[in-house]
Amino acid sequence: MVVVNTTNNGGSNTHLVDALAAADSSDRLRAALALGTRGDPGLMEALVDRCAVEPDFFVRDMLTWALCRFPAEVTVPRLTGELESDSVQARSQALHTLSKIGDPVSWPAVIALLHDDHDEVARSAWRAAVALVRPGDEAALAADLATELGRGDTDMHLSLSRALVSLGDSVLPILDAAATSPDPKARAHAVATKRLYLDPDSGFTLAVELAQRVAIVGPRT
Repeated sequence: MVVVNTTNNGGSNTHLVDALAAADSSDRLRAALALGTRGDPGLMEALVDRCAVEPDFFVRDMLTWALCRFPAEVTVPRLTGELESDSVQARSQALHTLSKIGDPVSWPAVIALLHDDHDEVARSAWRAAVALVRPGDEAALAADLATELGRGDTDMHLSLSRALVSLGDSVLPILDAAATSPDPKARAHAVATKRLYLDPDSGFTLAVELAQRVAIVGPRT
């Protein structure tokens, strides 16, 4: 086990940076916690780099927490630059962190990835966009997100539906329009999303199954 030294000096900083790559995830978690507690912007680069390769969800979450402790004017430009990375995880984790920081400066870079080819990146962009959308722009974002209806598997459908539902009443006319789409999968997803909006306690899977039946065989007369 790596013993994390929290004394504020260059040598221990080097030790903590090295500990971010330790074999034991609990050691990496403690290192990220200690680096975030220090809040030294000079350590930001090591944390961002680790986000791109860290396999453990809880450590990644701690890395995001640590980055959120630095000034936004330092982290946001670095993270938006990371959105151009070839690494799927780097882009996805940067989006997640930007959503937690909440700086509107990152908005253009975030919405540029709403339709990314990689599902995990697109899903992270949906969540980040919903977190960053400016009041009054919800309908425009909902219309853009609605073009993704029917994409991917049920988990992707649920992620998009949750993003759409969180945009409020402005999503309802957009869902009604999408429910007439010539694409049966998009129609089904739109109907299920509206049902989720109107009744959050209804099972999404049941709503999807019902909507798919309606989309394929048509409503009962």
